[in-house]
Amino acid sequence: MRLSTKGRYAVMAMADLARHGRSESGEGRAVSLAEIATRQEISLSYLEQLFARLRKSGLVRSVRGPGGGYRLAKTAGETVVSEIVLAVDEPIRATRCAAHGTPRGCMLKGERCITHDLWEDLGEEIHRYLASVSLEDVIAKRTARPASSEVGVAA
Repeated sequence: MRLSTKGRYAVMAMADLARHGRSESGEGRAVSLAEIATRQEISLSYLEQLFARLRKSGLVRSVRGPGGGYRLAKTAGETVVSEIVLAVDEPIRATRCAAHGTPRGCMLKGERCITHDLWEDLGEEIHRYLASVSLEDVIAKRTARPASSEVGVAA
């Protein structure tokens, strides 16, 4: 299981937009996809595809004319990473059962594999984490979680 390139690049681009779309007056400025493409080293044509989906999902607004580009539709603090990933990608799933598009399991006779619940729980945990992180958190580098003392660590 992995986060796709679409999801990763969309989050990178949106974080760039959140950081560079701020102005002194507090009014968001439009940022061109060419600027984002250069800073993040992402293909402009790929960004155009991603931003079409982000716009359709209501996460960005396009601005036409000189000085045009894109602005966040909501504040960076109100925009969570899971929304971005879901706007450009399918939901993150760790089970192979989900990939078949059926509620039945992934085994030949339709049963769920022995580790299905483990992977399904992992996918839900990833979604919960991404839903707890805003673009503001990303650009302020506040995404680190404190280490849990309950996790077994060899002494």
